[in-house]
Amino acid sequence: MNKEQSIDWIIEQLGLEKHPEGGYFKEVYRSDERLSNLPERFSGKRSVATSIYFLLRGSDRSHFHRIKSDETWHFYLGTTLVLHEIDSNGNYSKVQIGNNLANGESLQYTVKRGVWFGAEVLHKDSYALLGCSVAPGFDFQDFELARYDELSATCPQQKDLIKQFCLS
Repeated sequence: MNKEQSIDWIIEQLGLEKHPEGGYFKEVYRSDERLSNLPERFSGKRSVATSIYFLLRGSDRSHFHRIKSDETWHFYLGTTLVLHEIDSNGNYSKVQIGNNLANGESLQYTVKRGVWFGAEVLHKDSYALLGCSVAPGFDFQDFELARYDELSATCPQQKDLIKQFCLS
């Protein structure tokens, strides 16, 4: 079985679907408890927590987006994922999520609420399968895809990277 077949097999076995930001996902947990006393950035109630499987093929990108909650990424299978971040002050950083601890990779990493982030697989002939946990729980009302013109104005020194990771 070649790598492409095994990636397709994982997508099928986990029941993953295409995600609007890029890659594939499936929600695997949504708390049945709901929070109502939330900060003003939220409109309405949210689940206490949610989690998904998230897979990027080597040719895929998770395009720059942000959400209103913290999101923790957990590495499961495949090769290194490079997660790019731009904070509200336009500062850029990146982290490698994977299981090569000797190479400084993290098994899990938390993106803080409101930070723009996108991701790619380091080895383009592979994939990365991760879990993403969000608290308060994820709701598409809290999801925003970046626009190139707006994000590049915030962080002009990263225009080339932003262009690669924005859909518009």
